[in-house]
Amino acid sequence: MNETLITAQTANAARSNEVVLHIDNLSKHYGKRLAVNSLSLDVHRGDIFGFLGPNGAGKTTTIRMALGLIAPSEGKVEILGQDVATQRARILPRVGALIETPALYLYMSGRDNLRAIGATLGGVSNARMDEVLGLVGLLKRQKDRVRTYSLGMKQRLGVAIALLQNPDLLILDEPANGLDPAGIVEMRDLMHRLAQEGKTVFISSHQLSEVQQICTRVAIINFGKLVTESTVEALTEGKREYAVKVERAQEALRLVKAQTWGCDAYLEADGTLITRAPDDRGRNLNLFLMQAGFVADSIGQATQDLEQVFLKLTDNVQGDVA
Repeated sequence: MNETLITAQTANAARSNEVVLHIDNLSKHYGKRLAVNSLSLDVHRGDIFGFLGPNGAGKTTTIRMALGLIAPSEGKVEILGQDVATQRARILPRVGALIETPALYLYMSGRDNLRAIGATLGGVSNARMDEVLGLVGLLKRQKDRVRTYSLGMKQRLGVAIALLQNPDLLILDEPANGLDPAGIVEMRDLMHRLAQEGKTVFISSHQLSEVQQICTRVAIINFGKLVTESTVEALTEGKREYAVKVERAQEALRLVKAQTWGCDAYLEADGTLITRAPDDRGRNLNLFLMQAGFVADSIGQATQDLEQVFLKLTDNVQGDVA
């Protein structure tokens, strides 16, 4: 069993039925432009929830409404069962957020940034600062001025700030921005540890391969509308299709599409034929092609990654929002 599957199963085991973030029929108008359109989502305790969409789809607007930074035109947001619009001061201390680029004091050290921001929150202990600096891998650089940090280190310091109050819900906008491969792996491990502790992580990201490895559930929006909400496993599982490498692929495609079982067949960009099989059996597909004069170089079950699913779903959705 591979490591990704093990961590996904562990995260799923940590998930509970408690709804931590409830978005109900949320909409936001900017004049005639509808940035978010009747969006509804439930995010449960222990979820690592991916929030995906093309640029301009309404992701950041949704996050800002969830944090009470802007008011919705319609609908509401509840965090831990409390309405953000009326209970913002009470509920937001239980939420940690990193939205876009973190606002940091560049002339101060990483630790002093934590101390300064902690003071505005009523004070944070040295032990807690040590803990979050260790979680994000910045203990060795805590005394260096932030202006000397790389983009990835600044991003990790932003996550440390979001974790200062030990929140129940962590909302992260592009948390892997600027991280090198090792930093991305560290961030992935951190998200899994937080979920195993019963925390809920809500991530907006363009790095779909990373989302596929880290998230238990995802929602995809386009033009402000919900396109789909599902587990990553359900979105990426095969649809009993086969990937066939064969010469004269265009001719083979025309033949296969003429069959009832192959009517949805298509060619990928590299010329691979993707199709269902007679009686959903690969050997029957191989026999059919051979009898028609097409000898396959290879036949295997087709798989799709989250990026392929995302592009198909967002390309097929039309709307009236820019």
